[in-house]
Amino acid sequence: MHLFATVRLVFATLVLLSILWNSVWEAAVADELVIAPLVATARRAGLRLLESDHLVLATDRPARQGDGVEDLPRIFDEAFVSWCAHFSIDPATRSGWRAFGCCMAQRELFISIGLLPKEIPAFKNGYCDRNRFWLVDQSSPDYRRHLLLHEGVHAFTSTVRSLNTPPWYTEGIAELLATHRLVDGRFEPTPIPLRKGDVQQLGRIEKIAELRANGGVPLLADVFQTPANEHHDLTAYAASWAATAMLAIHPTYAAMFAAIEAGPLDQEFGVRLQRSRGWSESRAGRDFDAFTDELDYGYDFSRSAIDWSLGKPLASPQRIVVDSSRGWQNSGWSVAKGESCSLAVSGRCTIGVLPASAAAAGTKDALALESEAAGISLRWYRGRPLGRLLVAQWALLPGGEASHRGFVVVATGEDRTLTASADGVLYFKVNDAPGELAENSGTLSVAIAPVPRSTPGD
Repeated sequence: MHLFATVRLVFATLVLLSILWNSVWEAAVADELVIAPLVATARRAGLRLLESDHLVLATDRPARQGDGVEDLPRIFDEAFVSWCAHFSIDPATRSGWRAFGCCMAQRELFISIGLLPKEIPAFKNGYCDRNRFWLVDQSSPDYRRHLLLHEGVHAFTSTVRSLNTPPWYTEGIAELLATHRLVDGRFEPTPIPLRKGDVQQLGRIEKIAELRANGGVPLLADVFQTPANEHHDLTAYAASWAATAMLAIHPTYAAMFAAIEAGPLDQEFGVRLQRSRGWSESRAGRDFDAFTDELDYGYDFSRSAIDWSLGKPLASPQRIVVDSSRGWQNSGWSVAKGESCSLAVSGRCTIGVLPASAAAAGTKDALALESEAAGISLRWYRGRPLGRLLVAQWALLPGGEASHRGFVVVATGEDRTLTASADGVLYFKVNDAPGELAENSGTLSVAIAPVPRSTPGD
């Protein structure tokens, strides 16, 4: 009798543990939809089904040679590994995860067969519900692929990470992890696109440039408050992507941001970020303004991060060395608005110029050209010769909103004097695209000295 009671107790314990385990497992996968019935529906309707380890893609798009559609599931699997790496997840632990996607040439067909439920909100290009998503077919293979991966990131984060974050991060991380190029047909993540030709019709960098030209780039604080309904607009997508890119890649924020991402991805995500040790709202806002002001293809945070430390008042002649392979560099010297300084520049540096043919082909066959302070008139960047020395201050931008600051150029390599437009540090750099700084070498030497103010009678 004692033995029987013991057996019953053990059996009851095992049953209880089984129930608890099933409850935990069900909770863990509660957000994932079983896709087998969806696959069966698509097959009955005669849709093309393209499958890989982590994606079943149903489409009514006719098979067309060279359109890249048949490669999408394989590329999705390659991207899946990258997404796991971003969140420090071992892909082997998620080997069974799978999404079901619909690439729709005729939206009405998917509605009629029940693969696009009527309760799904109206959408222009794509929409995701847990590990199920839809995208409207696109004329550009590059944008179709980006859109599929964007919705794929939503499917991944909403189920694997139970994401329920503020809109700026929800959309920003989807843009960041979906942005890529193909190298020999394989997925390569490029959170900041290297070349325009890699991301046809994406337009994020162009939108930021347009906003910059009109003085309308959002502040970081505004991006954090972006309402969900504004993400139908390209401006919101571009700004959310830019904010997430800066936080994930900039050397000041990358570790801090990764630590926050390792925690719950819930509505308090932004609050925890801003309460992180070392977070400075003013510095982050200034870094975001500097990033969006200088943003271009291939932007390199490691070479363009700004030292915002306060400079000493320039009271005597000084010599400043300007590295041609870096963006704006803090001189360590500050001048007051209206004060003048003399400049004398010496030295030569080597500027790596990527010919248009090399840039289009995605190679790094740069043509090395020597430059002095005046620059090289063979090629211009943002209205000035490549390689020209620029001197600037961080100040209100002319014609912009009262809160929009950026680097205001107060002198170039051809000038012999400068007059400060604001109180603050002088920054120096050699004019070049931020994605091509790594091709440069050498330095320029700048002798700078305060010019005494003239007095009446002098």
